Amino acid sequence: MLQALGVLAFVVALLTSVMIHEFGHFFFARKFGMKVTEFFLGFGYKIWSFTRGETEFGVKAIPAGGYCRIVGMSIHEELEPADSERSFVRASTPRRLIVLGAGSVSHFIIGFLLIFTIFFGIGTSTSLPIINQVLPCINLSTTSNICAKSATPSPALAAGLKAGDRILSINGKVVKNWSSDVRVIHDSAGKPLTLVINRGGQTLTIIVTPAVVSASGKEFGMLGIMSKIGLRREGIVTSLHDTWSLGSSFFTTSATSLVTLPGKVPALFRQTFLGQKRDANGLVGVVGVAQASAATASDQALSFGNKLETFLLIIASLNIFVGIFNLLPLLPLDGGHMAIAVADGFRRSRARRSGRPAPDPIDLEKLMPVTAVVFIFLVALSLMLLAADIFNPVHFNL
Repeated sequence: MLQALGVLAFVVALLTSVMIHEFGHFFFARKFGMKVTEFFLGFGYKIWSFTRGETEFGVKAIPAGGYCRIVGMSIHEELEPADSERSFVRASTPRRLIVLGAGSVSHFIIGFLLIFTIFFGIGTSTSLPIINQVLPCINLSTTSNICAKSATPSPALAAGLKAGDRILSINGKVVKNWSSDVRVIHDSAGKPLTLVINRGGQTLTIIVTPAVVSASGKEFGMLGIMSKIGLRREGIVTSLHDTWSLGSSFFTTSATSLVTLPGKVPALFRQTFLGQKRDANGLVGVVGVAQASAATASDQALSFGNKLETFLLIIASLNIFVGIFNLLPLLPLDGGHMAIAVADGFRRSRARRSGRPAPDPIDLEKLMPVTAVVFIFLVALSLMLLAADIFNPVHFNL
């Protein structure tokens, strides 16, 4: 049940992202006076629609994406005289680029907004200043609670610390970020520390001396406690900084993945048809991402907040990747149409400087062979990924 909900949530999020992408095209096309005749979710047979103004909005039978139809995308399209000046190909180059690029920009906005929502609204998994367990002793060689004869007794247990205690301050310094504040304990081997804790609503002061532990030639202090793992939200400034940092990392990783994509196709072929083990860092299709979403939803070890955090990270990274992919200068992608718009603008500018009349826009139909090759490659890659995700799925460590 939870797996099905995970897949459903992923599909809804993906379709929502696609429709926001198309709305970006729609909004700027209308803003610049272009005529948009259709705005649909899905393809194929029309299930339901309504018309507002000059645009028909609706839903079609195959929920595999969406589209908005702007008149005059091709110079061969037959137009009413009144629509000729409102056609896409008659618009200026900057306006064409804005309309085409709005789709990818919408993916970037979605991705960064989701990341910001995680940092500011949900929180990220981190160690909290709450004691989850007090160990009976300090023993680096085993994770069991059975103490060896040579094990160092737990300073926390001896000082009376208990599970559930929240550490408020260490030596008078208020604990704000446990991941960094805990270093005071590590740097205080054999030195008494004054901890102010909250236990069941009561504030207590406890003196404890971290045990001296040696590892890799260095000494550090340990109390013998295990911290609780939970979600921690950041302030707006820190959230904005961390959003930019993580979003930029996703952006760089996605761009690198696209550059190395051709080199990964042979490995994907072996993984799909020859039974080679899937690489979690290799190519993964939509089904594979949906499987990761389902695995997250059904993981009993994760809290709802952890599941939501992981799910939003998946959707954010996917949006950033799709946004970059769509900007590749290849037809039929938006990036390919943007490249044509730039070429058209250059030809118009050159004609204007030489006093000649503006040339006709580039005929996309003459580029159909190139478009067909790219389209066939993308379909073949998609089918290979589909087969690999179904019959040889990736096992993510989420």
